[in-house]
Formats: sequence, C-alpha cells, structure tokens
Amino acid sequence: MAARGLALDLGSSRTRAWVPGHGLVADLFLGRALDGDAERPVRRGRIVDPESCGRLLGRIADAALGPDRTDSVIVLSHPVLAGPVHRSAARELLAGLGPTRALVLSSARAAAAHAGPRDAGPLLVIDMGAELTEVTLLVGGRIADARQAESGLSDLDPATLPATLVGTVLDMVKSMWRQDRHGAIRGALRKGPVLAGGGALRPDVTDRLVRCLGAPVRLAEDPSTTVVRGAGQILSSVLRHGVPTSALPGRPR
Repeated sequence: MAARGLALDLGSSRTRAWVPGHGLVADLFLGRALDGDAERPVRRGRIVDPESCGRLLGRIADAALGPDRTDSVIVLSHPVLAGPVHRSAARELLAGLGPTRALVLSSARAAAAHAGPRDAGPLLVIDMGAELTEVTLLVGGRIADARQAESGLSDLDPATLPATLVGTVLDMVKSMWRQDRHGAIRGALRKGPVLAGGGALRPDVTDRLVRCLGAPVRLAEDPSTTVVRGAGQILSSVLRHGVPTSALPGRPR
C-alpha cells in the first residue's frame, strides 16, 4: 500500500496540485513561458510541450512528495474528450515522476467525485475553463455522453462573454438531449448540473445558465478547484483502501 499521494489538475492556464491532509499545495498560473521563450506546455487541454510539462510536474512532485517517490500514488486529470495521444503523454509524464502507482482520469469524473450527489443516477458536469468548455453526462458513474468546444474564457470578448459562453453550453446540452433515448439528460437537469472551472465563478454566467436551463446548479465552495479536489478525494480512497481503477467513480465504458 502506498503511503503518500499527489493529485494534479493540468489545465491550459493553471496547474493545481492537491495533497491529502494538506489540501491545495500548488496553484500555478501558466500565462507566461515557463523557461525563457518556451511555449506553455498545455494548450486547449492538450500537452504540446512534454519536456517543459515534465519539468513543471517534477518540481511540484519534489515539493509535495520529496525526491524519492517509490511509495506514492499520483492522480492526474485530463479533459473528458482527450484523445489517446494526450492520455499516453500524460501516462508517460507520470511514469517519469517515479510513483509506485499512477492514475489518469477525466476531469468530469473528478468533478463528480467532489461536487456531485452520492447516488448513482444521471449527472451533468459543465466545466468552463480558460481554453475549453466541456459538458459531460454521467449515468451510474460512467461517462454516457460528452461534448467539447475548443473555446473558453480567454477567447471571449468580456462584453459578450456571459451570453456567448452560456450559448455554447446550451448548444451542447441540446445536442445531448436530441440523442438521449432514456431521459438521462432530463433527470440530470432536475437534479442540477455540477459547474466547474473559472466560468462557474462568474455570477453573470451561472445566473444566466439557471434561467436558460430552467434548473438549479451545483456549485462547490471554490468551483475553480473542483476538479483537483475531486481528484484528491479519489486519491484518498486509493490510499485508504487500495481501490482498483475499475472501481473508481465514473469509469469510462
């Protein structure tokens, strides 16, 4: 059994780290180059500079776990529709950190673990980040459908941001609704979607969503850290109980 752990949310504009028992131990803004003229390591939710990203994660792991990580577990979240290339790169980066065990899971699963209800019914997770907007439907803890727009808060005109962002979310929800044959979207909306990301911090966005969806919303205490907190909760379960990957909440089909 591993005794120590680190949860990571590797975003396009910020990278956050969570250690069970200590909470948020890193919240790094990546708006500037990390090393001289190097590009940001993550763009639109994809790892575009693995070398720079590896150095960043190595510094965080050194500070949180120390140089010897042979008795540790590291969990890293990724966008729900991240392709195999991104997931493979994430796994390679984690392996390079030297933990005993590494888990890669979607941001929607992490957000649901932190802010979602404890029942296994349908749940909608809306994640509004700097460069991605995602809507994910989970049914029985599994990803049943997902949509993604490669635009986010940093792309939008401040004057029209609430209307544009909410319009993007509504388009994705409507697309899911048209393909939903079992009423899962309707049930998830009655329950109230979980909101995550920087967009969930804006009342002008959340209030408009409530009006347009005709449904309540679920906001964690700090929506911008919902994903890393959820990844931390999953990590805590692994550390306490040695939960296998197949038993983690929201396991993909």
